[in-house]
Amino acid sequence: MKHAMMEFELKLEIPTHRLKAVEAAVRRGHSVQQRLQARYFDTHDAALAAQGVVVRLRKEGRQWLQTAKAPGLRPLERLEHNVVLSTRGAPVVDLARHLGTPVGKRIRQALKLKPSQPFPPLELVYETDVTRLTRVVSAGGTSVEIALDTGHIAAGKHSLPLSELELELKQGSQASAVELARSWCLAHGLWLSSISKSMKGQRLAQDQAFGAPVSARAPRYASGRDLAAAVVASCLNQILANASEVAGGCSGEEHIHQLRVGLRRLRTALREFGALTEDFDSAWDAPLALVFRELGLHRDRDYLLHTVQRQIEAAGGPALDWRDALADLPDVCATVRSPGFQEVLLGLIGFVHAAPAEGKAQELKKVKEAKAAKKIVRRRLRKLHQQVLSEGQTFLGLDEPAQHHLRKRLKRLHYVAEFSKDLFAKRQVEAFLSALKPMQDALGLYHDELAALQAWQQLCTHDPQAWFGVGWLSARRAANAQACQQACETFAQKAKPFWD
Repeated sequence: MKHAMMEFELKLEIPTHRLKAVEAAVRRGHSVQQRLQARYFDTHDAALAAQGVVVRLRKEGRQWLQTAKAPGLRPLERLEHNVVLSTRGAPVVDLARHLGTPVGKRIRQALKLKPSQPFPPLELVYETDVTRLTRVVSAGGTSVEIALDTGHIAAGKHSLPLSELELELKQGSQASAVELARSWCLAHGLWLSSISKSMKGQRLAQDQAFGAPVSARAPRYASGRDLAAAVVASCLNQILANASEVAGGCSGEEHIHQLRVGLRRLRTALREFGALTEDFDSAWDAPLALVFRELGLHRDRDYLLHTVQRQIEAAGGPALDWRDALADLPDVCATVRSPGFQEVLLGLIGFVHAAPAEGKAQELKKVKEAKAAKKIVRRRLRKLHQQVLSEGQTFLGLDEPAQHHLRKRLKRLHYVAEFSKDLFAKRQVEAFLSALKPMQDALGLYHDELAALQAWQQLCTHDPQAWFGVGWLSARRAANAQACQQACETFAQKAKPFWD
């Protein structure tokens, strides 16, 4: 027996001190407890995991199932195909069971197989042994299964405890599932995570504490609201992946950097594409801005200690003690787990997954929306471009706040152009972005070293050795500013508008 579906599931991580309360809440009403033992397989070179494909055998009571999963088009959405196996003993995994399904197609793509090529052998990579406590919540035509999973993951000699809450939509709207997740987060201090059991198992097998930082990917869309939803989904994919790692205890510079980039892209989308939909909530921006700002303090510290300080020491400057000056940074883990930020993430997921109306009238509406979207995006690009050119002409004459504002406006121009690749000629968009990069890099270096100069000046109040850094940074300021002016002029000459 075979079952194919599109799965929508929200996974919430549980603080250790809240586990008993969460279990008690799941047991309110009719709940069922079951032991699930699963084995996860991959090729010797982890080709399936590299493409986000998961293949497992799981024993549910006395029944064995083979399941394959692959990423869907939107955040937290996955293709899934289940095969109920008739064998009584432990079965052998067989990828051919998924032939003729969307997941089966993804498997062949992940393995780079031609139609006539056989599947390669698979190896056991890790196992899970989980006690699942489930309760189904139904209301207004929507049915959501709440599952509390506790147990462990094992890979060779390594083992990892597991406790998480999953909300899987069985029937109805994603918005209802999101609203239910919101109530659990607020009640128990849970936080959203995109790190699945399979990802945890893969990392355990490779002896890795965290996954790699996730960078931005371009969105794809068709109509006006589709454009807004696709852009937000693209931003969320980057944000959720990195926020899940940070909330789990990762403080890597690149994870924090990529999370900030995702948040900046998202805030640009909400600001510049608000005219495409009425569903953006103005209340989203304040929590996003707060998290962006607190993560920025960590980014600034890392830049000071790992870039500027090393450059100054290489120039003959002294090593400095920054502990007192940088002692009061916010806890990034707590920042990302904060209820306000989690509330916004769930609201954005609800927006992305809101189902549009169907039918011929809706298709005609989409065509009109697509034309209107292109007109709105063209207008935003033209305005941002003109402002950048105007301010860039007199960069050296601008005060520092105006110079910084130009840098932020340039970033918005970058992201809106990047978001619009499917609306205009892709090569022309990429050429424009390529011409924009030197100006963005020059302004970035100038601003970062100005911020560093202020930090070194403050440090001088209790450490006279910091004066060397003040002198070194001050000596670079004029040359950096002149480089910005030149980059602005070069951008004006080389960057060809692709929207006219």
